[in-house]
Amino acid sequence: MITRRGFVGLAGWSCLAALGVAALPGCSSGQAGDSGARITSDPGVASVRGRGILKAGVKTDLPGYGYQNPATGEFEGLEVDLCYHIAGSVFGCSADDAKSRGLVDFEGVTAKTRGPFLDNGQVDVVCATFTITEERKKSWNFSEPYRIDSIGILVERDSGMERMADLDGRIIGVAQGANTKAQLEKMLAQQAPDAHVTYQKFPDYPTIAASLSSGTIDAFSVDRSILGAYTDDSTCLLDPSVVFGEQKYGITTNKYATELAGLCNQLVLDLRAAGELDRMIASHNLL
Repeated sequence: MITRRGFVGLAGWSCLAALGVAALPGCSSGQAGDSGARITSDPGVASVRGRGILKAGVKTDLPGYGYQNPATGEFEGLEVDLCYHIAGSVFGCSADDAKSRGLVDFEGVTAKTRGPFLDNGQVDVVCATFTITEERKKSWNFSEPYRIDSIGILVERDSGMERMADLDGRIIGVAQGANTKAQLEKMLAQQAPDAHVTYQKFPDYPTIAASLSSGTIDAFSVDRSILGAYTDDSTCLLDPSVVFGEQKYGITTNKYATELAGLCNQLVLDLRAAGELDRMIASHNLL
């Protein structure tokens, strides 16, 4: 079993080379897309079929969701499986057939790069813990949620912090392009209005986890199930009874790709109705 620090090291090496809520104990390789013009019309599902492959943006550093195994180079996780299902719907085959035939070309994305990659057509879909918000729906299409989570705050067990008020004067690490900071500010205004915190933004999760471990920051905040990949005996959730910042993840497409967006939305509905989505979530230990 990979420890948190061991995983951080593996994920960090991989990044350099490539240049429902998880139960946690209490106490988004790619570069910013600039290749290709911004897509401003619906390319249609036929264009993906004509190309012969679906281009999908996924996380590379998030076990259970999207992870590129450094030993094999293979992509794995719930969101990787969803991309194979999308390809199956596009090409008229099963998800297993789509995987065996190599019908998905995976591109590593971060919270900062996933939107630009959609805008310029570098990927057809993004399935990368992309939280649905009204503001984001103005820029991209989102399917119905395939997973619902909430935000957590990871701290070192020996930090002395037990309550949200203990964050006063501390530094919280968050991911660039994520909506975590806004959700934290809203929660703190209610739970600890006198707490004054500083936020430091990072390009990816392994870097935040490494900064927490080294003491550069005092807390690591992101969705709770994501924090599960970075939790070991030396860390814990700060005051897990405070549940805030509901995060609904949706499969995302370019704003103009309405046909593909409809296909993805129907896929989520069908997988949910058949109980397959719950089975997929359970198979990746995300319950």
